[in-house]
Amino acid sequence: MTANAHYFACIMAGGGGERFWPMSRMGTPKHLLRLLSDRTLLEQTARRLEGVVPPDNIFVLTNEAQLAGARAVLRFLRPEQVVAEPVRRDTAPAAAFATALARARDARAVVAILPADHFIRDERRFAEQLGAGFAWAAANDSLLTLAVKPTRPDPGFGYLELGDKIPGIEGGGVFRRVSRFVEKPDIPTARKYLKGGRHAWNAGMFIWRADVFLSEAGRSAPALAAFVREFPAGDRAAYLGERFPSLPKISVDYAVMEKAGSVATLVAEFDWDDVGLWTALPPHLSADAAGNSTRGKVVAVDSANNIAVSNGRIIALCGVKDLVVVETPDAVLICHRDAVQDIKKLHPILPKEVL
Repeated sequence: MTANAHYFACIMAGGGGERFWPMSRMGTPKHLLRLLSDRTLLEQTARRLEGVVPPDNIFVLTNEAQLAGARAVLRFLRPEQVVAEPVRRDTAPAAAFATALARARDARAVVAILPADHFIRDERRFAEQLGAGFAWAAANDSLLTLAVKPTRPDPGFGYLELGDKIPGIEGGGVFRRVSRFVEKPDIPTARKYLKGGRHAWNAGMFIWRADVFLSEAGRSAPALAAFVREFPAGDRAAYLGERFPSLPKISVDYAVMEKAGSVATLVAEFDWDDVGLWTALPPHLSADAAGNSTRGKVVAVDSANNIAVSNGRIIALCGVKDLVVVETPDAVLICHRDAVQDIKKLHPILPKEVL
């Protein structure tokens, strides 16, 4: 596969990963951790682009607290390709920033927006489908998403209601119209979606031509469109400092995608995991006969269905079940598996030195 010079990719790497405390911290969030391999999730995301996007056309958007860490794990990119947003906003300003960076380099740019913290093992099929998505977006006046077939009734994801099949790219997979975006459902509704087969997870991966995004944003989010249109080709520091903080703090789904005149999706045929909670780790960790999923120095007696991650000291489990235990040099988390969604509630009461 030969990388197309008009293809650009922007990796969104500014999240905090609060639910992965105590390993995830302000300066080293989830995507900068080596959770599942000897590479960080951010590096894995960037490496998956090889052969599809020219190395010089990859950008990473992060924040000042994570800038040094991101550049350190992405030494194969030039430092100026890893950029800190002036202030933390939401995905709509980030998408506009990414599109502006690409458009300033190439008026015919096709831009992929990708989260930094997803885990994909089948990198070959991902690359094939990403390339097909680029080719489709280049040839169509539509915004394109990547849809993931749900494997469980999960209320933590937004969903896409899938419409009819549409002509795609040979070998790329199934392309469909998106009938509508659906908010995070309750469990009964999510079960219905899973059974019905016409809904998919919205994975937060998008591809569009820069001019198509500019046109759609011009109708639904004029401030974003103006930011892209007036973005300078040269030194951007002053422009960013003045204009970016005033952009609306809103997701790209709300600001542009849900109001767009034409949205299509490519149904993913690769494995996908957003690794959003500690309870997402068991399929990727070793497990004993009692269902204890562990990494590092862990021993267990009369214990079952626990998740234990040691970063140095021994974790000893005795007579406990359904816990998440995570050890770091300066903090230990002990949490029931059913409460992992609430870990972020600890942050307001934790000492600043462990955040």
